[in-house]
Amino acid sequence: MPPDNTRDEIPLALTVHSMPEPQQIGKAMAARTRGGRWKMLAVLLVCAAPVLASYFTYYVVRPDGRRNFGELINPQRALPDLAATQVDGRAVNLRGLKGQWLLVSVGSGSCDEACTQHLYLQRQLREALGREKDRLDWVWLVNDAVPIADTLLPGLTAATVLRVPPMGLAQWLQPQEGSAIQDHLYLVDPYGNWMMRFPPTLNSTTAAKARRDLERLLRASNAWDKAGR
Repeated sequence: MPPDNTRDEIPLALTVHSMPEPQQIGKAMAARTRGGRWKMLAVLLVCAAPVLASYFTYYVVRPDGRRNFGELINPQRALPDLAATQVDGRAVNLRGLKGQWLLVSVGSGSCDEACTQHLYLQRQLREALGREKDRLDWVWLVNDAVPIADTLLPGLTAATVLRVPPMGLAQWLQPQEGSAIQDHLYLVDPYGNWMMRFPPTLNSTTAAKARRDLERLLRASNAWDKAGR
């Protein structure tokens, strides 16, 4: 019987793949880049959703007839990169205040009657928030070199007191037309954005209106803002 040479006669089959054209490679890379950007944007939107929702609820979805006592600032203004000095003389940066809601007043170290009234209102408004008060810091920004009276210091133990350059401060906080910077209380959100200004008419009688603004904002931001920096 002759030998079986079938295996030797089977041809070797090779598959040759053509190389992709440079244009195809460029299109594929561009598609991957666009896909990556869309994914990154989606992640950012998911992270920002609670913040956006709370602001949307406060600014847009409002019952008919409801009005803010404080004036909303648009566009909001971020905390400046501004050098400040604590009461004990230590240097800090104003941006270090980020991470809490801030109720801010401005005044001379001499602190006249109107300044004293603002400090009192800041303390009372914070205390009126009850268990939510730890989400709000009250801040007094001293915009001159006048020494702070020793008689004021005992009442400021719960406050953040910083001495700041008046020119730098005036580029951030601004009063309404016809008023001075020290005539208002200012509200800053935990992201460091000045977003509300209370009118010069704020006093012990109208403080309840300011408290309602604070309560609504704290309630609207409850999902993403917690006490403590």
